[in-house]
Amino acid sequence: MEGLLYDGAMSARTVSDLVVQLQMLTRTIEQQASDELAGLDTTLRTVSVLLCAASGEKTQKELSELACLDKSTMVNTLDALERDGLAERTATAKDRRVRIVEVTDRGRNLVSSTSHALDGLYESLLHHLPEEDREPFLRSLARLSQIS
Repeated sequence: MEGLLYDGAMSARTVSDLVVQLQMLTRTIEQQASDELAGLDTTLRTVSVLLCAASGEKTQKELSELACLDKSTMVNTLDALERDGLAERTATAKDRRVRIVEVTDRGRNLVSSTSHALDGLYESLLHHLPEEDREPFLRSLARLSQIS
């Protein structure tokens, strides 16, 4: 990747360098995902929210945190998912104000239809790393993503 800010040891020199590099990587991933998913008439946000919702009983608030979306974006996204028949919101028995998001069969089929494209994206991105660096990178990324 050209334009990344590295010192001789191939590490970010400052926190701001790290932030810029992560933003550049995120932008690259989002653009490549958009290109891959355009032919399937869906978006990375749609697939991400459906994947998070399919992992178990989640409230709208929990989904917004998992998918890194603010409250209003999540509401708009869920409105669109319901309108397209991909997900449903149901009130919980304990508190009717809290909504659980459930993925419909149509939503699960959509996610399934994107797996090949997203697997290809995953492979093409990791292909830029030497094979022996891939697993440590993914472990480190998972650990960093849990910082709150």
